[in-house]
Amino acid sequence: MNIHLIAIGGSAMHNLALELHKKGYQVTGSDDEIFEPSKSRLEAAGLLPEKWGWYPERITSRLDAVILGMHAREDNPELQKAQELGIPIYSYPEYLYEQTKNKLRVIVGGSHGKTTTTSMIMHVLKTCGIEFDYMAGALLEGFDTMVHLSDRSKIAVFEGDEYLSSPIDRRPKFHHYHPDIAILTGIAWDHMNVFPTFENYVEQFALFTQQITPNGKLIYYENDENLRQIASRVPASVQAIPYTSFPHYTEEGTTYLAGSLPTPIQVFGEHNLQNISAAYLACKELGIDETAFLKAIATYKGAAKRLQKIAEQNDTVVFLDFAHSPSKLQATIKAVREQYPRHKLIACMELHTFSSLNAAFLPQYRHTMDLADEAIVFFNPEVVKHKRLPEISSEDVRKGFDDTQLKVFTDNRQLLEELTQKNYENSVLLIMTSGNFSGIDIKELATQLIHK
Repeated sequence: MNIHLIAIGGSAMHNLALELHKKGYQVTGSDDEIFEPSKSRLEAAGLLPEKWGWYPERITSRLDAVILGMHAREDNPELQKAQELGIPIYSYPEYLYEQTKNKLRVIVGGSHGKTTTTSMIMHVLKTCGIEFDYMAGALLEGFDTMVHLSDRSKIAVFEGDEYLSSPIDRRPKFHHYHPDIAILTGIAWDHMNVFPTFENYVEQFALFTQQITPNGKLIYYENDENLRQIASRVPASVQAIPYTSFPHYTEEGTTYLAGSLPTPIQVFGEHNLQNISAAYLACKELGIDETAFLKAIATYKGAAKRLQKIAEQNDTVVFLDFAHSPSKLQATIKAVREQYPRHKLIACMELHTFSSLNAAFLPQYRHTMDLADEAIVFFNPEVVKHKRLPEISSEDVRKGFDDTQLKVFTDNRQLLEELTQKNYENSVLLIMTSGNFSGIDIKELATQLIHK
């Protein structure tokens, strides 16, 4: 198979390129710029384009397929050439489905918790020695790539993202997967640039459930009102299975799962106990019994940037989390507050996405950081301009969070100064972002702060 990837440098796209290369496909690609770690990984595999840019002459009738990344534009010259030649063009999720359409597909969707839940299922399957295909939204410990496709496996586990599929396919990615087992973890408005109303956003999840295969399963978080309504409308052939948090208790700072065998776990927080419950039900459908599940999940350490402990010394701990949307932010702070009730909690987050930097969306953050002893928010006005959004001020952010004591920074040098001068004795520093605070090496900063 000869495959060409347009916008090969994206985090998902370059992982797919690496995996297809490992399968023995002839893989080429192009992009207008490629950053680390994609650049080094593609180079090591011999897949890095010789020069940046789009070159229609690379698109020939010898290609079996073109995969189009979200970073490309609708008028991309390579895309236009592929269309002229009639070469099959796939979005990233379409191609994943094409590779797994004869397998049992487990798809994890939701506004929050989908990467973690997906990684929990993957960890359990791997621990139990079951071969499977997968796609996750982050590089996970124990896995070389974010994507794996095998001719031998009979199961595929995919994280189901609700964002758009490609520049010429405005459907959410997870609408392509046709799950046999679907999981929905919860709904909280996100991607305001694509789904301008909450009702429109919720409808995407309802449409997802209509794609479940006959006799399939929908595993959904029961305490989410929108999910309850969606579950009540699934096709008659689909079984809706509700869940809440996995039964548990906490002793001396360790959380135990109260199943057939009391099991200490290495993650914490109510949201993770919900994720474990969803993962357990999915694994049960895949033939894994409770004892095997509990034994496996006990060794699960969490996904990267999901309450990831990046520094610790004496009574000081620093966590890094991907949280940026209101629901993720609130759940993450709550989890840390409950796990470290006698520590000072300093929460620092970055407004980085289109929704979070939109003045009309800011009120969704109301009181989401109230459980922190100190709350800090950073945003870069240049990013606001780049996204072509109306200007927002520090006062707009304070009003959105409904917190007059909130410290807001728009210059990362001033943010660094603020963080550096603090006393972190008996403290937890929780850093939350989907970016990097406009160029800060977060892990290096964490190490410096606790060793100063």
